[in-house]
Amino acid sequence: MNGFANYLVELDGIPIHYVHARGRGPAPMPLILTHGWPWTFWDYEQMIGPLSDPARFGGDETDAFDVIVPSLPGTAFSSPLRTAGVGIVATADLWLRLMRDVLGYDRFAAGGGDSGAFVSVRLGHAHATNVIGVHLNFPATVSMAALGSVQPEDSAPEETEWLTDEQAGARGTSAHMAVHIEDPQTLAWAMNDSPAGMAAWLIERRRNWSDCGGDVERSFTKDQLLTGVALYWLTGTFHTSVRFYAESFRRPWPLAHDREPPVEVPTAVAVFPRELIRVPRRFMQRQVNLARWTVMPRGGHFAPSEEPELMVDDVRAFFRGLR
Repeated sequence: MNGFANYLVELDGIPIHYVHARGRGPAPMPLILTHGWPWTFWDYEQMIGPLSDPARFGGDETDAFDVIVPSLPGTAFSSPLRTAGVGIVATADLWLRLMRDVLGYDRFAAGGGDSGAFVSVRLGHAHATNVIGVHLNFPATVSMAALGSVQPEDSAPEETEWLTDEQAGARGTSAHMAVHIEDPQTLAWAMNDSPAGMAAWLIERRRNWSDCGGDVERSFTKDQLLTGVALYWLTGTFHTSVRFYAESFRRPWPLAHDREPPVEVPTAVAVFPRELIRVPRRFMQRQVNLARWTVMPRGGHFAPSEEPELMVDDVRAFFRGLR
């Protein structure tokens, strides 16, 4: 971790930690990548080098990015969080300030998965003049209501089984979502009191939501798993990290405009076969200005750490046309 440049800045009393890897190439594009839960910024470890210094990893230097990977407010080193109300909408506004006012990037690219996908979509929706494009490895939309509006007739023949898979997968996520949204503080007492309990809660999700076939170490090394647990345990941020759900999903998000599609900037969606939700391409075309759609051969919910090479290739290919 110390091999990367780590920084901490306060914006309105909210501590924001981020990695900033400057690109090595003729014109690096600034790119902010946002993690979800129970991810950390370190899930992007294997993508930072290839994206910021592509020539060193066998790529073309013209594909270089200035890579910025923040920790979500209240997670790991973005702590201690003492401000209420910091969810997806507030975080997107914070990221704009981080990129524009702190780092000096008037225009930048964004990408993410899980909660980070919703933050990235919010950036493309509310701050389109500042956003070059958005890359998603989760089919996020500008509202949860929109995500729930998929219709069977949206599906192409090769997509029909996706909705069935989603219904089956919901059995593994419904309890997770309910307790994190409704009772995050109650859950936190137990998790902050037991490193073994916290590890079980975090790693169970890695096992159930990745493309590991039930063997979690097929997708992640012990070092990756224990580093993730340590980042939550040693910083004492389980409670503020899970509260991000309550702050984000207890109420509808205000829309910045009513134009169609809600996300007007070019958007790419990488579809991984073991993702928690897969939606039809036709549905996403109503939600975003869909410029790239890639159905991946393998991978799950934690794509940046499960399949970093697939992610790097897709990110490079998408933004290559927007430079």
